[in-house]
Amino acid sequence: MGKLIWHELSRYISLTASVYAVWAGVWGFFFRKFFWDFIGGTLRAPGGLQPSPKFAIFISIIVKLPIVQIVTMVLGFTMIALEYPLPILKGTAIHRSIALRVVLLTMQASAAVLFYQGTNAALWSLIAVMFYIRALTLREKMAEATRNRGRVGEA
Repeated sequence: MGKLIWHELSRYISLTASVYAVWAGVWGFFFRKFFWDFIGGTLRAPGGLQPSPKFAIFISIIVKLPIVQIVTMVLGFTMIALEYPLPILKGTAIHRSIALRVVLLTMQASAAVLFYQGTNAALWSLIAVMFYIRALTLREKMAEATRNRGRVGEA
């Protein structure tokens, strides 16, 4: 049997999570809900569960203004541009950097977990982060990095 290439597996998972994050951001515009509103919320008979006043900042950046949804969509589009590389990024150091992908996916997961539609995208982003970290610990190199070794000015 062959050897598992961890960064390739995490690339596919990251692509899926990023497309899901963009899609969740679109749905988050129409159905705005702060996911963690059940923590410390008050259950009212005619009004249902109402979030605690402590979470007013999250209500304002998710429900009143969809800032978190926009940030999640921008991070999702950025990850799609890195994983399914744009012609401008292909072969550059940014495209070959696994550490940059770990940071961007962690930021994407942190933003996506705040609103209801983005929880699955956050989960799969964290799984991709774990696999990228595994690739880093095994010192895997991307194919573009090994082809560009020793070439000056062409990367």
